[in-house]
Amino acid sequence: MSFGEMVKNLRISHKKTLRQFCQEHGLDPSNWSKVERNVNPPPRDEATLGKWASLLGLVPDTDGWRDFMYSAELGRGNIPREVMADEKLLAMLPVFLRTVRGAELTGEQLDDFIEKVRQAHTPDKA
Repeated sequence: MSFGEMVKNLRISHKKTLRQFCQEHGLDPSNWSKVERNVNPPPRDEATLGKWASLLGLVPDTDGWRDFMYSAELGRGNIPREVMADEKLLAMLPVFLRTVRGAELTGEQLDDFIEKVRQAHTPDKA
């Protein structure tokens, strides 16, 4: 799901039209619409992203918040900072890209791959 789709789905989950949402939060409907349609990229400014996440009902330090921030990074064409900072995960990125390039994975194959990455990334519990 793209960043714009995520933003739109979160807004709709609050049962707000685009105009209602923008009016309540002092946002420009034209610009917000461009974000939802992926015409405008996600903002680079962390404070703005945090404000948007909060307006959309996301809570800091939750999976939803992190997914929102990751989606913004990806929407700008960046690899998320957390991935770049994790040497073990970063080392797996080329294998991941080779695996999915040109080959469509089934949902089951993708779920299996994600689980393997999680297992490889989970610190050993001593």
